[in-house]
Amino acid sequence: MTLTGKGRIAGIIGWPVAHSLSPLLHGYWLDELGIDGAMVPLAARAEDFSRVIDGIRLAGFAGVNVTVPHKEAAFAIAHDCDAAALAAGAANLLVFGEDGKIFARNTDAGGLAASLREKCGALDGKAAVLLGAGGAARGAVLALDELGARTIHILNRDGGRAATLAKALAPQVRAKLVPAGRDAWPAVAPDAALLVNATSGGMTGHAPLSLDLAPLPKSAAVCDIVYNPLETQLLKDAAARGHATIDGLGMLMHQAAPSFEAFFGMKPAVTPGLRAALVKVLRARG
Repeated sequence: MTLTGKGRIAGIIGWPVAHSLSPLLHGYWLDELGIDGAMVPLAARAEDFSRVIDGIRLAGFAGVNVTVPHKEAAFAIAHDCDAAALAAGAANLLVFGEDGKIFARNTDAGGLAASLREKCGALDGKAAVLLGAGGAARGAVLALDELGARTIHILNRDGGRAATLAKALAPQVRAKLVPAGRDAWPAVAPDAALLVNATSGGMTGHAPLSLDLAPLPKSAAVCDIVYNPLETQLLKDAAARGHATIDGLGMLMHQAAPSFEAFFGMKPAVTPGLRAALVKVLRARG
C-alpha cells in the first residue's frame, strides 16, 4: 500500500520516543528528495496507544512507525497486515487508508536481512546463533531464514521462552529452530557462521552483554541490532578477535525505507551519506 501527495505527515510512536533517530532519518530523505512532508515523534504510554492512533488517523496522518513497547498492540488494532507482520505477531509500520482502514506491516525482518546481506552475504545453508527470545528475536528469526540459514540456535536466559518462540515460528520458516538456555552457547558456537544479538544487552541504559566469544570461529560474523551505542561491547570484543561486525544502524536504515515509501510515495536510497549523518548525531549524543 503506497500513499502519495504533498504535505504528508507521518509519526514515530513509542514510549519513550525522544531518543528515536526516525525523525532525522526521514527528514534526511525528505530533504534529499525535495518532498514536502514531516515525520514527528509521538510519545504514548501503553494504555493510551489506541486512542493516540485514532487521534492522529483522524488528524490526517499518513501513518506511523511503531517502536517499543507498542509493536504487538499495533498488530492487534490493524484491519489487515502483510505476511511478515502476521508471522511476527507484531508491526513496526501502520499505514492509514483513506477508507479508515489500518494496514500493518513488519519491515524489521527485511531491514535486518538487507543489512546482513550487504555486509556478509547469504548464509546458504550455514548455522546461526540468535541471542534473545523477545519481539526483536522474532524478526531476526525471519531474517535469518530469508538469508538461507540451515539451523538457527535460539538462546535465551529463560530457555522456556526460547522454546515458545521456536514453537511459534517453526511452521513459518524453512530453517531448523533449536531453542536452548544461554548455557548452550559453548556447544553451538563452533558451528556458527553468524551470531546475532537481539537482546537489549549493551544498549545505552542497560548492562553490557557478557559473552565469551572464544568458542566462535574467527570466520563467523557478529551482528548486534543495537545502534545506541553504535559499537557495543560485544562488537568491540568481536572486532578485537578479527570477526566481521555489523551494527544496528544498517537495520534501522533499511527497515525505514519501506515506511518512507508508504508515507511519502517515493522510494529512498540507503547511502553512505545517510549513515554518516546518523553517525554524526549519535556521536554528538555521546
